Amino acid sequence: MQIEPKDLNPEVTYRLLSGLVVPRPIAWITSLSADGVVNLAPFSCFTFVSNKPPMLGINIGRKAGRYKDTGANIHANGEFVVHIGNADQLHAIHESSAEYPPHVSEVEDLGLTTAPSSTIAVPRLEQAPVAMECKLHQVIPFGETGAEFFVGEITRFHFRDGLVRDNKVETMELDPVCRIGGPNYATLGRIVTLRRMQQTDKSVIADGATS
Repeated sequence: MQIEPKDLNPEVTYRLLSGLVVPRPIAWITSLSADGVVNLAPFSCFTFVSNKPPMLGINIGRKAGRYKDTGANIHANGEFVVHIGNADQLHAIHESSAEYPPHVSEVEDLGLTTAPSSTIAVPRLEQAPVAMECKLHQVIPFGETGAEFFVGEITRFHFRDGLVRDNKVETMELDPVCRIGGPNYATLGRIVTLRRMQQTDKSVIADGATS
């Protein structure tokens, strides 16, 4: 079977790609409107793009040609918080993806609570095991549908006590969830640990002579 991309509409292309680029981590984002409403929404086109300074990247599309609340809020004030939710919060993560009017806070509607951030005005979710305060660094537009890639610099990390040991996250204890195709999610499942590959100087050939 072969498919010609130019023959597909954006919705069909999205369904194909979201079923192929899996599993995808979920950025559970709080942002703040000009009226002080705390918006909450999950985004699964999400990764990190730099470690010095630490930066995250999230793709945020548009709905019927208009900015989603998260994108509009970040454009307006340049701040947001990215949370990593766990399996216990899966229902809330999913419910927060619904379309809410801009004046309605998903945080309040879902019975969640917030705590003040340390470096930005946007509050963070108190229950989330990980929260990363971000200031907008760059917005890069892509494609023909108005999608934009938001890059934010992390200005403060918040971790649940005991989740980080020797500067490493205890991923099994974090128990994150990920997105796969459609309204489907997954957890870590089986983890395979392989030995570290030794670094080899490829300029040295078998007889010991250098190339």
